[in-house]
Amino acid sequence: MDLALLRTFVTVHRAGSFTRAAALLGLSQPAVTSQIRTLERQLGRPLFLRQARGVTPTTIGDELAHKAAPHLDALVEIAETGVDEASSVRTLHLAGPPEFTAERALPALTELTGEDGQGLALRASFGNAEETLEGLAAGHHDLAISTARPRGALLTATPLCDEEHVLVASPRWKARIGAEKSLCEGAPALENFPVVEVHESLPFVARYWAAVFDSRPAASGTVIVPDLRAVLACAITGAGLAVLPRYLCASALECGDVVALLDPAVPPLRTYFLVVRTGTLAMPHIARAHEWLLRAATDWS
Repeated sequence: MDLALLRTFVTVHRAGSFTRAAALLGLSQPAVTSQIRTLERQLGRPLFLRQARGVTPTTIGDELAHKAAPHLDALVEIAETGVDEASSVRTLHLAGPPEFTAERALPALTELTGEDGQGLALRASFGNAEETLEGLAAGHHDLAISTARPRGALLTATPLCDEEHVLVASPRWKARIGAEKSLCEGAPALENFPVVEVHESLPFVARYWAAVFDSRPAASGTVIVPDLRAVLACAITGAGLAVLPRYLCASALECGDVVALLDPAVPPLRTYFLVVRTGTLAMPHIARAHEWLLRAATDWS
């Protein structure tokens, strides 16, 4: 079986579209279509179901991708790095949410780089869960950190850690709201106060409200900025209430720049997953980084 045909097949399987696969491979769409048809003729079985928007793999297609993809990835790694002594350095392409990746994952993984490291070079990119998983499936990343567990057999997810969410504000807002009032009245006591968030849909506030108050927030965002570190900075200056991961605001809480408005018996949690393409943990540099992050996460709280 021609390895070029398998490479095209795996790319289509990951991309979910002949058009996207053609762009990734630097081929024309008719060339990709022709290669897939040739492979289907050789196997005597259809590998994809053609749909209006892309393609869906058949059972045989999924099985072939599961078997072939890890070996093709390993061959690409060998081709890119060579087999001499200089190839001891492997590049790990990591993707994940900007704040968690910057504050947690990268500091842990940089221990594998440097003079006394394990021969690992790092390339990181940031994105939301959907973008990150799509990029991983398409082969742009080796390892992804995601708050969503992927479906299907192409990607394999391992729980990494849970993060606790805290409702915070500057001390002056705490004084205005009053601890007893907010605890007794719940969400209504907070409805008229400004909110700082990462998106107009208020994802962190809405998740907190649902978990703690069993309701939806009535307020709209006063300051919207797409980075939790900027949300914290705005909350410190008194721009409004914010819901933040405890790890991100722990120092600000400790020194009094912000205060927790509530202390629920069961705080809202969000789980992070380490995600790889199925089978790629057979590659030593990915397995090493995967294991290192799992080990580091045992000390994260």
